[in-house]
Amino acid sequence: MLKEFVKVKQEGGGARRRWFEDDGLELIVWYDAAGAVEGFQILYGRGDGEHALSWRAAGGFAHHRVDQGDNLFSKLAPILVPDGAVPWARIATEFAARGARLEPALRELVQGKLQENETHGP
Repeated sequence: MLKEFVKVKQEGGGARRRWFEDDGLELIVWYDAAGAVEGFQILYGRGDGEHALSWRAAGGFAHHRVDQGDNLFSKLAPILVPDGAVPWARIATEFAARGARLEPALRELVQGKLQENETHGP
């Protein structure tokens, strides 16, 4: 089950973010200064090729592979690299199972956006 980190460093400017994690999924939620959700990111697939599915109210969904920055000579910061098809059903199923204890409004927002795109495509 997703558990919220209590002390998340905020980025400033009146906006706020929340961060949730369990052993297989992470959810980061961004709020605007008025407290409305302006976006979220689901990180999934740890151990078998981590990916990030991001949604922003202003721009919709983006899907990326997480490049961990490992190479032969050094360890660089992870970066997001554009990636192919989104496994909508897999992400929706994992989120439903792991996000069951989130407050209903947040859970329903994320599930609704996932279901919209699973049914209609990006």
